[in-house]
Amino acid sequence: MTDLPMAADQVDELVAIAEGLAREAGRMVHEGRPDRVEVAATKSSAVDVVTAMDLASEELLRRRLGELRPRDGILGEEQGFVPGTSGVTWVVDPIDGTVNYLYGIPSYAVSVAAVVGPAGDDGRAPDPATWTVLAGCVHAPSDGRTFTAGHGRGAYLDGRRLSIGEARPLSGCLVGTGFGYLATRRRSQARVLVELLPRVRDIRRNGSAAIELCTLGFGGLDLFYERGLAPWDLAAAGLVAQEAGALVTGLRGRRAGVDMTVAGHPSQVAELVGLLEEMRADSDM
Repeated sequence: MTDLPMAADQVDELVAIAEGLAREAGRMVHEGRPDRVEVAATKSSAVDVVTAMDLASEELLRRRLGELRPRDGILGEEQGFVPGTSGVTWVVDPIDGTVNYLYGIPSYAVSVAAVVGPAGDDGRAPDPATWTVLAGCVHAPSDGRTFTAGHGRGAYLDGRRLSIGEARPLSGCLVGTGFGYLATRRRSQARVLVELLPRVRDIRRNGSAAIELCTLGFGGLDLFYERGLAPWDLAAAGLVAQEAGALVTGLRGRRAGVDMTVAGHPSQVAELVGLLEEMRADSDM
C-alpha cells in the first residue's frame, strides 16, 4: 500500500494505544512473575514453550482492545485471529522471549502493532506480505525501555528519536540472530552461523527478536537476520527498525517474514542477503 487510509493524527492515536497496552501488559508480566515459572504448554517442539503468563498477557491485551477498539480485528500468538470490521487488525505478542522469561533472563518484551490489509476470503488473518503496519510498540518490562513507531512518524526510545548507526564493512558489523525450536532447523542455522561468523565482527543472540530489531534503531546492532519470525514477532519491531532508517527485507526478492528476515543499514543489507542466499540460509538442507 502506498496511500495510508489514515491521517497522521489517527496514526498517532494508534501508537498511543499500542504503547499504553504494551505497558499495561508488561506491568502484569513483570510484577506478576512468580519465583519459579512453570511451562503451561508446548507448541512446535518440547522446547517451544508457553507459560501461564503468556496466556494471561494476551487475554489482557484482547480484553482491553475490545474495550478501546471494538470494531478492530486481533491476531495474537496464543489465541489466533478474530476478524473485525474496521479494516484495522492488532497484532500482539504477549511475551516475546518466553524462554528468557521462563529462566528469569530479563530480555523479553510485549509487542503490540496495528496493521491494515484485507483479511482472507476464508476468514484468515491479513497477509503480512501485503499489509501495512501503521503503529507499533515494543516494551521491555525488566528495564522499562519502550520503543514506539508510527508509519511515516519516526521511531522513538522513551521519547528520544531513533536513527540507525553508520554503515561499515561487513567485517566490522555486530550481527544479531536467533534460532528455531526444531532440530532440523537448528542444524541448518548452526551451519549458517559457522560460515558467517568469520566474516563479521561478532554475533549476538539475546532470545527476543523484537528487542534485537529495535536495538538496530539506536546502533546497538549493525545487522540482524533470523529465519522463522512470525507476524507477531515482526510487526511492531520491524516498524521501529524501518522508521529508524533500517531496511527490513527477506531473501530472493521476498518480504521479511517466516522464510527469512534481514535488517540493518540499507547499504549493508544487500551484502548480507547475498551471503545468506549463497548459504541457502532459508533451507533446512
